[in-house]
Amino acid sequence: MAVTGQTVTISVRVPENLRDQLAALAKATARPRRYLAVDALRRYVEDEAWIVARIEEGIRAADAGELATPEQVAAVFDKYSTASVDG
Repeated sequence: MAVTGQTVTISVRVPENLRDQLAALAKATARPRRYLAVDALRRYVEDEAWIVARIEEGIRAADAGELATPEQVAAVFDKYSTASVDG
């Protein structure tokens, strides 16, 4: 994990058991707790930003009228329907 730019301090209250789990993970991985906490926060923010971007992309497409027809939707459901699986 590369640290880029200036760092700042934030305070976050966490449940005691989460603090203890973080401490145990830090010990097991020989990493500082702050490293693990920043890494977890970075990954969460990246994942959530990706999800929000995909949702916004879908809304833009819908607003532009780029929607699947009922026939296209039915074809996808038919393709992945468990009733169409041999066995």
